[in-house]
Amino acid sequence: MSDLLERLRGRGWRMTAQRRVVAEVLDGDHVHLTADEVHARAVAKLPEISRATVYNTLGEMVTLGEVIEVSTDRRAKRYDPNAHRPHHHLVCARCGAIRDVHPAGDPLADLPADERFGFTVSDVEVTYRGICPNCAATA
Repeated sequence: MSDLLERLRGRGWRMTAQRRVVAEVLDGDHVHLTADEVHARAVAKLPEISRATVYNTLGEMVTLGEVIEVSTDRRAKRYDPNAHRPHHHLVCARCGAIRDVHPAGDPLADLPADERFGFTVSDVEVTYRGICPNCAATA
């Protein structure tokens, strides 16, 4: 069973066939799919699943804190099931590929007090950008 499925079951989330398929589609490392990509993959496993059900299920998973919405550009949001291990993202500026990265250090601690302007900082999102090896090879 996938880590995401286990976490959802542990929360007592009712596991319908549709919810299970969406969770299975999101399973894995470095998964950052759009809702439409999730729907396309879910339809391959469960042809009767609707786009609305996929969107609603993703929204519920985000609300539960089991999936993160990722916006790395002005395109569609992507959904990241790696919600319980702090990480940042590395994004290819050409093809849009996204990888999870786990740099050492605490980015909250890296922001000096005089640069916080009185804010109580609770979260940090860091996105590294560059060119992936596949795109670099075709340049």
